[in-house]
Parts: sequence; structure tokens; C-alpha cells
Amino acid sequence: MTDTTLPVGIDQACFYTPHYYLDLQTLAQARGVDVNKYYHGLGQGQMAVPAPDEGVVTLAANAAVPMLNEENTANIGMLLFATESGIDQSKSAGIFVHHLLKLPSSCRVLELKQACYSATGGLQLALDYLRSNPNKKVLLIASDIARYGLNTTGESSQGAGAVAMLLSAKPRLVEIEPPSGIHTEDVMDFWRPNYREEALVEGRYSCDLYLKCLAKTWQLYHEASKRNLDDHQQFLYHIPFPRLAEKGHHKLLHINGQKPCKEAIHLQMQPSLAYSKTIGNCYTASLYLGLISLLENKSEDLSHQRIGFYSYGSGAVAEYFSGRIVENYQSVLHKDYHQNLLESRKALTQHEYEDFYHFRYPTDGSRFIFPRHQTGKFRLAMLDQHKRIYETVQS
Repeated sequence: MTDTTLPVGIDQACFYTPHYYLDLQTLAQARGVDVNKYYHGLGQGQMAVPAPDEGVVTLAANAAVPMLNEENTANIGMLLFATESGIDQSKSAGIFVHHLLKLPSSCRVLELKQACYSATGGLQLALDYLRSNPNKKVLLIASDIARYGLNTTGESSQGAGAVAMLLSAKPRLVEIEPPSGIHTEDVMDFWRPNYREEALVEGRYSCDLYLKCLAKTWQLYHEASKRNLDDHQQFLYHIPFPRLAEKGHHKLLHINGQKPCKEAIHLQMQPSLAYSKTIGNCYTASLYLGLISLLENKSEDLSHQRIGFYSYGSGAVAEYFSGRIVENYQSVLHKDYHQNLLESRKALTQHEYEDFYHFRYPTDGSRFIFPRHQTGKFRLAMLDQHKRIYETVQS
């Protein structure tokens, strides 16, 4: 029997990003533009760049490793893999992750897709499972590589990363609260046909839809929950680039009758945007990267505070929902791991970045052994007869 009063939500959360990045100062010089177009216009300073032997599978598995031990791994009943950077039309990328992490064979595995929204869809679907199976856990991983054309308007907002979340009953990080506000409509603001390596985007139109859907989902959430703006102490947004999240908060304050100050919003939003400023856009993972960033970079104790979450996925599905930060949440953060990960990265030259960008996987089924780069615990080692072969990297 389902216990609808049982608290469920995020027990732990951890992110992983590639070892390599491009500083947008380097990109600005190569493209002949003022770097403030990126630093101030986008609110972004760097973007993560995956090496050829890294991809959404290795990013995902590496993100999950710090959270897992023998006990909680044995209790994982479901792995949900959210991505818009899928590697196969049939086989879930999650199956590869399941193997690399040595999860139980009784674990259900599914891949979810709806642009940048699908991690939130997976989160909400997992909550009912946990209420019915309170002794089980769900591993939800959002992993993506944001890729646009060279020398296009979207190039500077690329990025790559994964967020893994261990979901459970009686979580130690964030309790997710019902209800939520959801809005879906058929639009073409951002998409990537099967035959393209790079996404297509109507930039201004997509930003306008982001803000329009925020207003719609907030109103639906407000009507269903009876909660007002002041009932929330923290606010998180999907982060295609940091400045758009700031504009989202400006919009939310405005529609709730406040006269927002841009400088105050900028300061208020900095803790939740800190990691995105150095990693860039990671699509399905970006909202939850913002959650980790908030909890690890906000100096005050946030225990018992309510967070408003705004999730947006082009095409489009959007949702507004809320969660409560659990007391003593600091004990399950992976802050030192994340700080070391970011500090150990290597800056690429423009030439190195473009070499990585131009790399293409063979498509004829021939055997191809990938050159070894600096990666995490897992890497893509080989393609053979159209099969991907991953390996564990020995320390």
C-alpha cells in the first residue's frame, strides 16, 4: 500500500564534468569579439569540453561513483538515465552505466528524453515508486553534452556534465513536495534531428518561451499549492546560461508584484550559478547542478528552507515544484570532491578545443581504439562492429 505521507526525495547528489575546459577569453580572441559579450552577456566564464574517449555514459558513471557503496547499491531498484545526447536509437545509455557501476540485475533501467526537462520528469516518476517501495532507492542520472556549430551564436554556451542523484524515502538532502505546476505545448525553439551532430536553436524565441512557461507553471503551482512567493527562501532555475536564470528570477519577482533590482538578483543568484559559470550548459543536468552549487556555495545553514524549482525543456515541457532542505544536509554533500574536480582541470588552447570538436566516431563498423586522454574512473576504449566498449581506468 502506498504511503502518501512518507517523505521522499533526493538523498545525495554528485556531479562530474570533463577534465578539459575552454576559457571564453580564449574563444573571444579567436572569434574577434569582446570577451564581455560572454563574461557579462551570458554570465559565463568557461565551458567544459569532453575528450573523444568521454561521453554521456562515462560522465554519468563517474558522477555516480562517489555516492555508491555496497549497501545502497544493493538497494537500487531503478536506474533512470535522462539525456538529450543519446548514443543509440534502441539501447539505453543507462544499460552501459548499469554494467560499469555493477548494479543489481533486478534493477529496472530506462532512458528518458524531453530536451532539458527529462531529469525532472524522471524525478517525479520516481517519487511514487519510492512511496510504494520505501526500502528501495532510485539512481537518477542526468548527463549531456551541449554542442553547437563552430563560430555560431550558440558556440559560447556549450558545456558538458552529469549530475547523479540517489533518490530515497526519508532523504537526507531535499524532500520533494507535492503539488507542481506543469505546462506542455508543441513549439520549435530548440531541436536536433537524428542526422545532425549539432543542435538547432531559435535563440531569442527560446528565451522568450522559457520566461513565458515560467509564468504559466508558477501560476499553476501557486493555485495548486496555495504557496506564495514569500513561502520560498531559495530559487533554482534551468540554466542554459547563467544570465537567463537571473532573468527568470527577475520575471518571477515581477509577476508577484515586486520591483526587482538587477544587482540584488545577481548577488542572490550567485551561489546557485557558481558551478554553471565554469562548466557551461549541461542540458538535463543544469537545474540539479544549480541545486548542488547552492547547497555547497551558500555559507548560511539552509536547513528546513523551501526551494522553488523551475525546470524547462524546449519543445516544450516546463514544471514548477518545490522541496524542503533537510536538517544536517551538509553531512551528505561532496563539496571537497567537486572542488578538487574543478581545480584539477586543464585549460585547452583554441586549436586543442577545435581538434576535440572535429573528432568524429567511425560509422563503418571498423575497429577503432580511442587515444587515451585524462578522464575519470571510466572511458570509452573502443568501437568494434558498431559496438561501444567501455573500460574502467585503473588509478
